[in-house]
Amino acid sequence: MKPVLALVGRPNVGKSTLFNRLTKSRDAIVADFAGLTRDRHYGQGRQGRYEYIVIDTGGFEPDASSGIYKEMAKQTQQAVAEADVVVFVVDARAGVSAQDHDIAKYLRRIGKPCLLVANKAEGMREGVQISEFYELGLGDVIPVSAAHGQGVRSLVELALDPLMLPEDDEDSEVDTTIVKLAVAGRPNVGKSTLINTWLGEERLVAFDMPGTTRDAITVPFERDGQKFELIDTAGLRRKGKVFEAIEKFSVVKTLQAIESANVVLLLLDATQGVTEQDAHIAGFILESGRAVVLAVNKWDAVDEYQRELVHRSIENRLPFLKFANLHTISAKKRQGLGPVWKSISQAHKSAMVKMSTPVLTRLLLESVQFQSPQRGGMFRPKLRYAHQGGMNPPVIVIHGNSLEHVTETYKRYLEGRFRKHFDLSGTPLRIEMKTSQNPYADKDSD
Repeated sequence: MKPVLALVGRPNVGKSTLFNRLTKSRDAIVADFAGLTRDRHYGQGRQGRYEYIVIDTGGFEPDASSGIYKEMAKQTQQAVAEADVVVFVVDARAGVSAQDHDIAKYLRRIGKPCLLVANKAEGMREGVQISEFYELGLGDVIPVSAAHGQGVRSLVELALDPLMLPEDDEDSEVDTTIVKLAVAGRPNVGKSTLINTWLGEERLVAFDMPGTTRDAITVPFERDGQKFELIDTAGLRRKGKVFEAIEKFSVVKTLQAIESANVVLLLLDATQGVTEQDAHIAGFILESGRAVVLAVNKWDAVDEYQRELVHRSIENRLPFLKFANLHTISAKKRQGLGPVWKSISQAHKSAMVKMSTPVLTRLLLESVQFQSPQRGGMFRPKLRYAHQGGMNPPVIVIHGNSLEHVTETYKRYLEGRFRKHFDLSGTPLRIEMKTSQNPYADKDSD
């Protein structure tokens, strides 16, 4: 599971600038989730081979008792609860404020690992203006400049160091015959009902296993001889001898469950269509490269007109998941669940497919013969051979010359040909182009 860093502090100390610096790119997944305040964002960061999740929060007033500040405080407290390490950001140029003292008091009481970061410290002598922040009682002060990137790398190293991240135990004792399945979706779309229906109807529960620091729970069960491991995002808990599913929405938990899974069942609500929040979760699934099955729940509760609107909203908001099978179900009435399991198995099979180099190369050359890539400048791309570069999701690496001129449209054409031949459904397919070096490129002047 990826570690989680939460950025907290009073308004205008540079938390969002630091957030953008930590995620390194505007392409990083930053979600403004409906139902949460607009001041709470989630992003992906990476340093070396370690990846992490960053939470950006609004201005924090721990003692706020009303209005928007109370709501922002609740969001920040939730972010702190989800985090492995709290990064308390202060303004090096403005100095210590009474609000900084209030936040420090709250963080000391919580007892989470905390780093005190003095932002906007470019061009300042550490010993003078920085020293006053030691009175907050949170240990050493780390000077950084989020705007200029100074000290940010060291900050990440200090944040990840106490977490003792595993060196390389990812491949140890992994049972590849077990399909890891995550059920993801917004609160109240019926995840709990669906999970309880599966567990109660099939009587397949063996035991529950507490997982990481956020108590992610996996439930092993078996269906038609296939072993599954259900990764809970709905908050499964044991109550006596009965499993009770509690709708408790945690963005971090959902993101981590998706990344831990082989297949994700994205559950939508027929009564509401596809919301922005659904689209954000779907985007993260695609970015993570996970196989996915779409299921629209509460299908029995809508009329024909509403059903048509749901289909249109899926086409408009989730066009990037055209490869995924779509099912309409009623978890409460146990309708339509059988075909969902078939799609889950098919998506996993597609994600783990093995493609031989001779077959891939033959398909590539046939595709080029049927439709050549467009000329780019003076040269037409020459696609010579292909091989598989990975699984879950499957990756096809194509070698040749001038491949930087291959258009996205042509890549989609190739993807369609590969998908059709290998009968791939429910999984993203990534195509990478590797251009051969021209041995005469440096001899033009001779």
